[in-house]
Amino acid sequence: MGERLRERSQELTRAELEIMQIIWSKGACFVNDILEQLPEPKPAYNTVSTVVRILEKKGYVDHKAYGKTHEYFPLVDRDTYTQSFMSNVLDNFFGGSASRMVSFLSSNKNISVEEANEIMEMLKK
Repeated sequence: MGERLRERSQELTRAELEIMQIIWSKGACFVNDILEQLPEPKPAYNTVSTVVRILEKKGYVDHKAYGKTHEYFPLVDRDTYTQSFMSNVLDNFFGGSASRMVSFLSSNKNISVEEANEIMEMLKK
């Protein structure tokens, strides 16, 4: 699945990610299911449908057709996307240095020394 992700546009827009979060949590769903999960003010049905079709075109979701109705399901799982996204953040903003990223986070997000050490230990694995 990681190979497929490299062929895709790596980063999702905010709207695409919001919809992907719903698709990931449901596993498979219809546009109406997605719409129900979105916060108020809800976008138009056609807007959600358009974003889902963009995700399909990008290769993140596919569908099963039931007449004119489509059930969408993820082709890329959340962990694979997150790993790819964070790897890009690490490379593009911190020169591939995990310690620089942790330093940035600790100075800007009030991360404790213990949390920073935990992060470094996870990265070593």
